[in-house]
Amino acid sequence: MSLTTKLEMRQSQQLVMTPQLQQAIRLLQLSNLELNQFVETELERNPLLERAEDGDGPGYVNGGSPGDNAPTEQRGESDGLTADSGSNGGDERESASSGPPGELSAPASETFNDEPWLDMARTPADPAAAFDTEIENVYPDTSPGELGDSGWSSVNARNTAFGDDDNNLEAYVAAELSLKDHLETQMPLVLSTQAERLIGQYLVDLVDDAGYVSVDLEQLADKLGTEAAEIAAVLTKLQTLDPPGVFARTLSECLALQLKEQNRYDPVIALFLDNLHLLAKHDLAGLKRAVGVDLDEITDMIQEIKHLNPKPGLVFGSAQVQPVVPDVFVRPAQDGSWLVELNSETLPRVLVNRSYYTKVSASKSSERDKGYLLECLQTANWLVKSLDQRARTILRVAEEIVRQQDGFFTHGVQHLRPLNLKTVAEAIQMHESTVSRVTSNKYLSSPRGIFELKYFFTSSIASSEDGEAHSSEAVRFRIKQLIDAETARTIMSDDMIVERLKTDGIDIARRTVAKYREAMRIPSSVQRRREKQMSERVTRVE
Repeated sequence: MSLTTKLEMRQSQQLVMTPQLQQAIRLLQLSNLELNQFVETELERNPLLERAEDGDGPGYVNGGSPGDNAPTEQRGESDGLTADSGSNGGDERESASSGPPGELSAPASETFNDEPWLDMARTPADPAAAFDTEIENVYPDTSPGELGDSGWSSVNARNTAFGDDDNNLEAYVAAELSLKDHLETQMPLVLSTQAERLIGQYLVDLVDDAGYVSVDLEQLADKLGTEAAEIAAVLTKLQTLDPPGVFARTLSECLALQLKEQNRYDPVIALFLDNLHLLAKHDLAGLKRAVGVDLDEITDMIQEIKHLNPKPGLVFGSAQVQPVVPDVFVRPAQDGSWLVELNSETLPRVLVNRSYYTKVSASKSSERDKGYLLECLQTANWLVKSLDQRARTILRVAEEIVRQQDGFFTHGVQHLRPLNLKTVAEAIQMHESTVSRVTSNKYLSSPRGIFELKYFFTSSIASSEDGEAHSSEAVRFRIKQLIDAETARTIMSDDMIVERLKTDGIDIARRTVAKYREAMRIPSSVQRRREKQMSERVTRVE
């Protein structure tokens, strides 16, 4: 076989992932926080980019001045965003921001009743707070000639009251006292020597928000160069501080410290606290044998334990958890349809300063500098286009989700329909991977709470009567409803739940019921029966 060299011409098609296309795809799956961080980096790197501020005039996608930035309604499919260019003080700049909302013609109920599923880690929200559009001017325009001395003094007084930094209202708000600050103020009352205060300060720094301290006395003694007995003595003194139960190492020790404070700690209740694991298992028979008392005394001790605080440190201020900021708002319109709007607060608004580019390019500069400026201009234009396309895509996907799940927004989770990415992608003529990226880390705010967009994509469970399939999330909700309605005498096993669901037209296997029940952290029928019986006994004692 001989090797020869020859030339051939072939025609083929292939998808080339340019850096700009990769950036556009990456922007789709970013959350609003990650997107703002990315834009901040681009603003620092690119001299032709600048952030749009209120009062920039033309260049806003929503139509000009901030006063005109109120939400507009639109029937049918939204046209999305439009990237306009305009002049502001001679600067020609392009912008990217939020666009007009879209409205869906789906029926909406006039009232939304609270339901149990809203308590399952769904953050309530007030969508109306995001639609405040304008702040009215407090002082009318008045010429100096129209005011006397008293008039100017009154205006000056008002400006001083509201504009002076020394009269900031936040300065009058009391600082929230933290647990560690509260403990540090009490520590000198129980620790006298400098060595004890050094150990005490170290232990205070180890206290968590709940008031517990996880420490190995031997290791801490080696680290501080002292004896474990001395650290134990300091810890014992610190356990007498307020709030009662602080500096405990276990739950039993925390409850024991509070009972000692109330002068209710005795050998019987000490045995009870040593066997709390039996109470967690609802093994009342084993708890009776371990403590050596009858069931009535066990019930009395359980009732007393219920009045204690297992996490005493939480009564003091702690770091606030940042709530989820929704990307899309859904609210009922006056005509009974649904209004879908983008949250403009989560969409960064950037401008391309073309006048600066023209000015710098016209000056005498090297070809290298001109090439750099041209690259910055292309990058800035592509970023504006990518942000605009991202906002359009999010709005289109959210509109289709609301259209598909209108029963959920109207009647609740029991009317959630099975939905997959392919259905939404075919409806809006996009690829499934695009829909998957758009729904990642994006949240929707509605009168029923804040939900991730992926929450609305659920698997289907067949109907037992050849009817419409049921959503797995709706089946979970139905299982929880059945279990919540149980009493101590009507506890249902998984097989009984399967039979009840079949009467409701849901064809489901027992193992699937068990899987959904365990995912919702609902115990078995045996454990639920013990809990109900114990709760009834405690209620009778009360």
